[in-house]
Amino acid sequence: MFGSRDHLYIALQGGLMMLPSRVDVAENAAVLLRKLTTAHGPLMFHQSGGCCDGSSPMCYLAGEFRVGGSDVLLGELIVDNIADPIKVWISLPQFEYWKHTHITIDAIPGRGGGFSLESPEGMRFLIHSRLYSDEEWALLENATIVTGA
Repeated sequence: MFGSRDHLYIALQGGLMMLPSRVDVAENAAVLLRKLTTAHGPLMFHQSGGCCDGSSPMCYLAGEFRVGGSDVLLGELIVDNIADPIKVWISLPQFEYWKHTHITIDAIPGRGGGFSLESPEGMRFLIHSRLYSDEEWALLENATIVTGA
C-alpha cells in the first residue's frame, strides 16, 4: 500500500486499485503546519475521542505521542514545503465510529488543546467531516487498516 496526495493505492492481482483518502488538510491548517514544522520539526496528529478537548485533532512532534495496537493510521498529509508527510492517527474505538467518514483537518482562530503544539499560536485545529459516497465506501469497507502495533 502506498499513498499520494489524494488517494491510497493497493496492489491487486494484475494491477493497482486506487482508494479514496480518509484524511486531507485544508489550506488554513497547511499554513499553520508549515509554521509549526519550521519551529519544531516533523509533526504527527492523533485524533481521539477522549477527555480534555473531545474530538479535536491533537498535533505533536513526530513520535512524541506513542501509538500502539489500539491506534489506526488514517493516512499521511502531504503539505507543500514540508519535507516529511504528517501521519494522522486515530484511536481504534474512534475509528470504528468514524470509519464511514472522510476527515479534513482545518485550523481556525482560538485556543487549541493544552497538549497540542498549536496552542500558543492563537489557533486551533478542528475537523470537518462528510460521509463517504456509496462508491467510496464500497472501496474502503474491506480495505486493510494499519495499526501502530
